[in-house]
Amino acid sequence: MGDLEAEKHVKYILSVEKKDDFESLVLEHLRMNGAYWGLTTLDLLHKLDAVDPDEVVSWMMECYHQDCGGFGGNIGHDPHLLYTLSAVQILALFDRLDVLDIEKVSDYVAGLLNEDGSFSGDIWGETDTRFSYCAICCLSILHRLDKIDVEKAVSYIVSCKNLDGGFGSIPGGESHAGQIFCCVGALAITGSLHHVDKDLLGWWLCERQCKDGGLNGRPEKLADVCYSWWVLSSLIMIDRVHWIDKDKLTRFILNCQDRENGGISDRPDNAVDVFHTYFGVAGLSLMEYPGLKSIDPAYALPVDVVNRIFFGK
Repeated sequence: MGDLEAEKHVKYILSVEKKDDFESLVLEHLRMNGAYWGLTTLDLLHKLDAVDPDEVVSWMMECYHQDCGGFGGNIGHDPHLLYTLSAVQILALFDRLDVLDIEKVSDYVAGLLNEDGSFSGDIWGETDTRFSYCAICCLSILHRLDKIDVEKAVSYIVSCKNLDGGFGSIPGGESHAGQIFCCVGALAITGSLHHVDKDLLGWWLCERQCKDGGLNGRPEKLADVCYSWWVLSSLIMIDRVHWIDKDKLTRFILNCQDRENGGISDRPDNAVDVFHTYFGVAGLSLMEYPGLKSIDPAYALPVDVVNRIFFGK
């Protein structure tokens, strides 16, 4: 199956930032997320020192909205929870959380909590369990979970649980591996995993493994490298990761590499992108692939970064 083309993936990630092409244009609004995916991959590959932290932080702070405390996906873009979490995660990677007005940022996040315990992504009010995860993860990293009614937020997440053990984006929404990660991650961070039926959910998740070894996000879908993260991290948090075949999954991820130019695609022979490169490397890290840093399944940050945040180590 060949090995992980670590050096080529590093080169690919560093080149993405310098591109001025169609791909960059359509992803312009996601640049903060893209920076998080790329930089976390570099850190997992022990190559975070290939970028200049001051340059990254200076660009990030241009995406910050001082009036409200949130971050946009790029300079001049509106603030949103998705980008605010990515910004906080990037600053945690560089150990630069001190550049933030932590009270202001955490007030922005806490202010998006709704009466029913859901979170809106921004001032326009869309609700989704992704935003519950973003808010809870963000406030936890900033040591400000006490700014929200955690019990109410947890109750809302539990209301999105389905009969198959999975979770949807809203109450009654279809179970989906991405949403399951968000809900299980938020429950793990708040110490509320007792609400999960671990055997039922574990069975649903391990059934996501396809014949080619990859994982899909819902029944009858094709395998996709990004679910190597969403499914595996959830299985680890509920202690059922031994229910899938790790060797077959490792082979699937490695077969999705562009061995010439670096990068990982959603499935073999497709075009690579920084999103799937991150989730492929993160999935391998969860399976303790040699030479990679360990990643925390709930915070989606390297374990040493999480230890520094919470234990000062």
